[in-house]
Amino acid sequence: MYEVLRNFLTRQIDVSDADLDIFFSRLKLKKAKRNEILLEAGSVCRHMYFVNKGCLRVYLKDINGRESTRFLIPDGRFGTAFPSFILQEPSPASIQALESSEVFYLTYPDFRQLFDLLPQWEKIYLQSLERDYIMSIKRIESLITMDAKERYALLMKNEPGLIQRLPSKIIADYLGISQETLSRLKSKI
Repeated sequence: MYEVLRNFLTRQIDVSDADLDIFFSRLKLKKAKRNEILLEAGSVCRHMYFVNKGCLRVYLKDINGRESTRFLIPDGRFGTAFPSFILQEPSPASIQALESSEVFYLTYPDFRQLFDLLPQWEKIYLQSLERDYIMSIKRIESLITMDAKERYALLMKNEPGLIQRLPSKIIADYLGISQETLSRLKSKI
């Protein structure tokens, strides 16, 4: 059950089985249905997720109901509505399972307790935070400096499986392009 997470953790740090058992004891498993909302906008995010299988998205809606995907969390990664989770205040974003998904989650109190219980947790957290921050900055930069073809090629390079797995509407939204443009790009590549 913990194989994907165990592999993720042991690639990051040297950790004993006893410490892994402590970490795993804090986790709860949730099986989410396709399109299930795990966090409604306006609610406080109480969970940090690790996607064991599937894909989550963090998204916003504007006043006209148009959705904007802020972040994708594919299998093998941690993610959450970060500002809401850390500050424990209402989130402007929602979290949705884009596929039938298995996610492990940590509650906010367990997340904080792990820093005291497992010194390695800080390293895992910091590495994940750094990677996600860099990915976010690169995504913002790509939206500013690249055309649609370049952004699509970058996603193909970094996350080729997502393009096959996720609906075109979500991919187009994440890339900041129309579905028609995405369709043209797919047909050319």
